[in-house]
Formats: sequence, C-alpha cells, structure tokens
Amino acid sequence: MRVKTEAKRDAIVQAAAEVFRELGFEGASMSEIAARVGGSKATLYSYFASKEELFIAVTHGTAKVHFAPIFAALGQESDDDIEQVLQRFGEKILAVVCTQEAIQARRAVIAESGRSDIGRLFFEGGPRKGLTELAAFLERQMHKGRLRKADPMVAARHLMALVESETVAPCLLGVEGLLPRKELREAMRRALQTFLGGYAAEGKKAK
Repeated sequence: MRVKTEAKRDAIVQAAAEVFRELGFEGASMSEIAARVGGSKATLYSYFASKEELFIAVTHGTAKVHFAPIFAALGQESDDDIEQVLQRFGEKILAVVCTQEAIQARRAVIAESGRSDIGRLFFEGGPRKGLTELAAFLERQMHKGRLRKADPMVAARHLMALVESETVAPCLLGVEGLLPRKELREAMRRALQTFLGGYAAEGKKAK
C-alpha cells in the first residue's frame, strides 16, 4: 500500500501548474502531468480524484501565496480612515486578480462549470474565504459606527461586485487587456465612492 506524502502532493501540484500554464485546462491531461512528475496516473488519482480537482489545487495554491498577506494586513488595520484602508486593500487585490494568469484561470473555471463541480470547488476554496474575511472586517466597521448596520456578507459581495465591474469583468470578456496600475487605482476609487455612498454611516458618506 502506497503511503501518501505532502512532498509528493506538492510535486504533483507543481508539475500540474507547469502543464496547465503551457497547455491550458482543456489541453492538459493527467497522463502528461503524471509524466512530468515521474509517476503513474494511478498515483495521481490517489491524490486527486479528477483533473478539475487538481486544477483547483493549483489555483488555490497560487492564490494563497498572493492573497493571504493581503487579508492578514486587512485584519490588522488600525483606526485609519476606512476609505483609505479599503482603497489600499482593493488595489492589492486588483493587482492579483487582473493578471493574465488569474484571468485565464477564471475563464477556465467558468468554461467548465456547467460540466463538473469545478465552479463550486473554486468558489468554496477561494472567493468564499475571501468574502468571509472581508465581511468580518466590514462587520467590525459597523460595530465602530463607520458603516451602517447591514448584513456584512451581503455588503462584502456588493463591494467585490463593484470592484470587479470595471476591471475583472471586461478583462474576462477580452474587452480590456491588462489594465495599468493607475486605471486600477481609479476604478477602485469609483467603486468605493459608490459602496460608501450606500453603506457609510450617516455623516460619514464618501465625498
């Protein structure tokens, strides 16, 4: 009986990342990934039940490296102006989700979502966790009287929808190419103006 190891799992994920990057999700195969990692497909399937599950492991592994420090910083924010805090947070998030690699991964997930559970796996292991952390931050601001009382998860969803409307959405459709930092900054500023216009406590509306 083979013993699974974390080192072997990491090696598989690393090899898979290379294959997905070179061939895309549709072009990649478990056979090719097994060949890269130096093992059999049976070994691969003992760690990951499907190509979709392996793709999600690659995506989440990459996302964790980039997003964990951003959300950790948000959780440690002091009593700085909430608009400035969220502006910094949003610019960091956009700098990651608007990269070519992130956009291609999101397109692959969307394309496969109707044929497998890849969409659910992606959301549960990535965006939902981010939304939960953002909602926790917004709830703290509500308790401090900076934001009006509301469902913090709904507020987090509204904020992220506004953030992505001028940035991620057009990139996904190929309407826009990679956006420069200045445009991302301005898009984030407009998103925050709209968000705070609806959620800021009375007397604290964004100007």
